[in-house]
Amino acid sequence: MPNENSYEVALQKSNAIREGLTKTPEKFTMLTGDRPTGRLHLGHYFGTLKGRVELQNMGAKTNVLIADYQVITDRDTTEHIQDNVYNMVMDYLACGIDPDKTMIYAHSAVPAANQLMLPFLSLVSEAELARNPTVKAEMEASGHELTGLLLTYPVHQACDILFCKGNVVPVGRDQLPHIELTRTIARRFNNRYGKVFPEVDALLSETPLLPGLDGRKMSKSYGNAINISMTAEETAKRIKKSQTDSERMITFDPENRPGVSGLLSTAAICTGRSEVEIAEEIGMGGSGQLKKYVTEVVNEYFAPIRERRQRYENDLDYVKDVLHEGNRRANEIAEQTLAEVQDAMGMVY
Repeated sequence: MPNENSYEVALQKSNAIREGLTKTPEKFTMLTGDRPTGRLHLGHYFGTLKGRVELQNMGAKTNVLIADYQVITDRDTTEHIQDNVYNMVMDYLACGIDPDKTMIYAHSAVPAANQLMLPFLSLVSEAELARNPTVKAEMEASGHELTGLLLTYPVHQACDILFCKGNVVPVGRDQLPHIELTRTIARRFNNRYGKVFPEVDALLSETPLLPGLDGRKMSKSYGNAINISMTAEETAKRIKKSQTDSERMITFDPENRPGVSGLLSTAAICTGRSEVEIAEEIGMGGSGQLKKYVTEVVNEYFAPIRERRQRYENDLDYVKDVLHEGNRRANEIAEQTLAEVQDAMGMVY
């Protein structure tokens, strides 16, 4: 019998969720979110935002968390955080997340959800936390020492998912250990105190990871990302400056030609065509022709999104209202769940 935590089993469950979503979307409560450390980019859009909008429009209960507390897991400052949070809400709205259907809220604004940390921490061992590969990867990537908050990051995520009785979390394969730990915490709580929490499963992303313009991982710190909030001119400039190579003939070869291939992947995801097909079409046109094509298709794809975003940029009061309403709803749900937890634990006085 395959191990419940294997990728194969996770994939089977994920496929079953996809099928279930087409028939009974209302049975699914989805939670996902982002850390407000800067502007969202094309990798975020194709990796998660587009999928969230699809789930929302199918009729699943969708919740999007702005994980502001998680910024300090591996950073020593919260500089620009307010600006980042408001801009994140603008990006969400511009990409089609509808606040009437999706709850958008901030981590720090929902004390009752964070209060679940205390009982949840009693359900996991230090060894289980230290084993989590995602935490190790985060720590190495940031070069920061292991804070208590980073060590308990997966428990925080369990609070985020379980406070709203989430049963579906869209993730990439690398995030599966977090889902496993959330499932473990829910089960242990239910076994010890009585059933309060649902079973949680991963909805695995079907979108391949979009590389940055230089073929490396798309990242704000590498300067290889195109932000959703960029203008057409800024996009053109960023693409023009991207590193390619001296070979004139355009071919798709991620291993040996990361820059050229990164550009081809960007064009492919915006057009629905294959990288190879685009490469063959440009052929001897060289990197100048390739960059021109990529600029055109990115700007064309994002034009309506950016137009909507401009409206929100000019209406900060509306953006704040969306967040305040999301925070209000999240608090209502969190207080209800915390009351159930306290009741199950016999802590009602």
